[in-house]
Amino acid sequence: METLSVMGIGEILARLPQLICLRRRLLQHFLAHPPHLFLGVDAPEFNLGLEEKLKKHGILTAHYVSPSVWAWRQGRLKKIARAVDLMLTLFPFEEQFYKKHQIPVVYVGHTLADEIPLELNQNAAREELALPVDNIRLIALLPGSRTNELNYLASTFIETAYRCYQKNTDFLFVAALVNEEHAQQFRQIYAEMGATVPITITVGKAQQTMVAADIVLCASGTATLEALLLKKPMVVAYRMSPLSYFIVRRLVQTPYIALPNLLMNKQYVAEYIQSQATPKNLATTLLNTLNDLSRIAQIKKDFHILHQQLRCHASEKAVEALLGLLAQKKNKRV
Repeated sequence: METLSVMGIGEILARLPQLICLRRRLLQHFLAHPPHLFLGVDAPEFNLGLEEKLKKHGILTAHYVSPSVWAWRQGRLKKIARAVDLMLTLFPFEEQFYKKHQIPVVYVGHTLADEIPLELNQNAAREELALPVDNIRLIALLPGSRTNELNYLASTFIETAYRCYQKNTDFLFVAALVNEEHAQQFRQIYAEMGATVPITITVGKAQQTMVAADIVLCASGTATLEALLLKKPMVVAYRMSPLSYFIVRRLVQTPYIALPNLLMNKQYVAEYIQSQATPKNLATTLLNTLNDLSRIAQIKKDFHILHQQLRCHASEKAVEALLGLLAQKKNKRV
């Protein structure tokens, strides 16, 4: 999994030989020991090529978590049609997209929507993290779950926190990192900046940190969905290498990157990309949102509705869809 957890054009190219070797070994294994069904989970650049080769040898294939073909590189649809017997999608707009292109698909919903309760206790989360409960406004910082994301966003988030702190020293800032290695990376960046804003760090407790927060500053990705399901106002940012951005911005066909905006098909939460992701822009939007109580109330209401729509018992639906696919193959043989 760690081998596959790489983002960006240059970063992927650097690890390409290792990825090709790994996929070749997996192909040899599954051809020697054919499964009834191969289910590729996410990692489309890796899994779709493997699925295509397995399908050519008569092995039933499915893919769970659609690549963002609705946003960019729609030419991949031809490869997906060759590679999978069934696509399982997390979001309803993805199912509509695949049906339009006549690719077998089932919308199953998102497991996070099933796992996260519709209502959560902010004070209980703060007590669990040993944070102040009363008379404090907490800003959660989630600069990403990958090393590259931290390299591009950590300093920006720290500077954003400093700008907010200058406006109000009563703010509490908590940075949520996925593991101790990333926490150490964040501490090092903080030290190199000579930062003076106090930031508490939590490790492996991103969800609890968001529950405890009044607003979330996060990297684009799954964290935006979690913030939505936790009914939290958010500001979204993303930065990548100049080369990756130069290529990606010419391929992307959707006006949004944050999942709440994609689900609502409009600019609902603020998102800042690349040169727009400045501490000044981020801090200004965070402060303006925190001071707009009616806006916060509306966000919580709208996010509650979206949460209900995404609660589909995803795991059960996925199993039903895969069993149905296996039954279809069995009936064809009979």
